[in-house]
Amino acid sequence: MLFYAGIDEAGYGPMLGPLCVGTALFQVEEGDASDGAPDLWALLESAVCRRPTDRKRRIAIDDSKTLKGARGSKAHPLRHLERGVLAFVQELSGDLPEDDEALLRILGAELAEEPWYANTVSLPLSGEPGEHRIAASMLGRTLEEAGVRLCQLGCEVIEPPQINAAALGRERKSELNLSAALRLAEGVRQACPDAHPRVVIDRQGGRTSYREHLAHAWPDAGIRILGETPKISRYRIDTAGSLLTVSFETESEQNHLPVALASMVAKWVRELHMIRLNAFFASRMPELKPTAGYVQDGRRFMQEIDPLVRSLELDEGRLVRRI
Repeated sequence: MLFYAGIDEAGYGPMLGPLCVGTALFQVEEGDASDGAPDLWALLESAVCRRPTDRKRRIAIDDSKTLKGARGSKAHPLRHLERGVLAFVQELSGDLPEDDEALLRILGAELAEEPWYANTVSLPLSGEPGEHRIAASMLGRTLEEAGVRLCQLGCEVIEPPQINAAALGRERKSELNLSAALRLAEGVRQACPDAHPRVVIDRQGGRTSYREHLAHAWPDAGIRILGETPKISRYRIDTAGSLLTVSFETESEQNHLPVALASMVAKWVRELHMIRLNAFFASRMPELKPTAGYVQDGRRFMQEIDPLVRSLELDEGRLVRRI
């Protein structure tokens, strides 16, 4: 038996909205920590695929960047992200969450008490609830037949004030991202106290050595370097006999379904935050064009809402990232 998890982020580059780090943990009956990672796309091929469009109406699971549709298209641009995340959330929780607050509770994603996050978003955004329940049912049957169980989905949300506080302390944003990923990895270890889980994390920039960061995250653990190459850095962490293998890999979303799903969870959580943010300002400035929060368009957005920020006395330091 293998416990197999993936961790990935979304929203690293924007100047508006949170940085989100997602995680997905599976139990695979046929496998152990000494084997190569199982191909969950192959094991679950009756219900999942990589392509957004599929004749069999399977659920697309892939790097979140490939699943977001173009803005302005007839179909909702977030439909593939939503369908995938909601199918797995229903498998975990037992039913379709009716709004984003219920979804965020399931994922352990704390919603900050900011004025621009005031309005609840009803779910689903695209398609009928019955369609999503059918997809979840298909997924559930396939997981059972394949001997695979979804154990955990989660997301840590890092808001601009946390990022800005880190900047004042001369801490890099990459350190915040890595620290969140390692906290989620510790959550996987705690969820599997009598097992030896394997966690795959998307490579953090060009870094190849992570031992120092692992020692900081697990100060009382023995840490063994299993390999450090340009593509994979792998470590064995031993905490009083509780083993955890952590790998940092390039292109991990293409090679590991749990990482792709974690990427989708992180992206979906961030998108829901941005829907709330855009709705808050658009309700007061109906002509305002929404933003995804990336730097160039984020600057346009901030320039246009400046009179509103001033009149409402909003704290721009809680809205805009400094790094």
